[in-house]
Amino acid sequence: MLNIKVKSFKELSSDELYELLELRSEVFVVEQSCIYQDVDGKDRKAIHVLGEKAGKIVAYTRIFKAGDYFEYPSFGRVVVKETERKYGYGHDIIKASVDAIRSFDPESKIKISAQSYLRKFYESHGFFQEGEEYLEDGIPHISMLKE
Repeated sequence: MLNIKVKSFKELSSDELYELLELRSEVFVVEQSCIYQDVDGKDRKAIHVLGEKAGKIVAYTRIFKAGDYFEYPSFGRVVVKETERKYGYGHDIIKASVDAIRSFDPESKIKISAQSYLRKFYESHGFFQEGEEYLEDGIPHISMLKE
């Protein structure tokens, strides 16, 4: 069972911040072999959705309010620890992220920049592709919206 916590940057403990940065680096930089600046200055204004199992962060996203990143609320840096993916935690963290956005902006569309290979995954959560594929940090991405 995934324990979900939603926190502002200032509410994160130093251990939580370290764990979420470690998980993002483990997946995005090492596993996906993508050299990019993960610590990008945006975490301070983000809302952080932490998925914990046995006291460790195994799933994560960060949320932005409308205008902070896109014109609509959004989430990104969606990550699940490789050894935990078989439990469906990706679906749990997306649902928790959408619920968190709806708690402060119930009527707005949600816009994300998704890795292209995950299109069907996000479609299963009500997102649809908008526009053409593009490269972000050398990885094919698509813009997706949820009404």
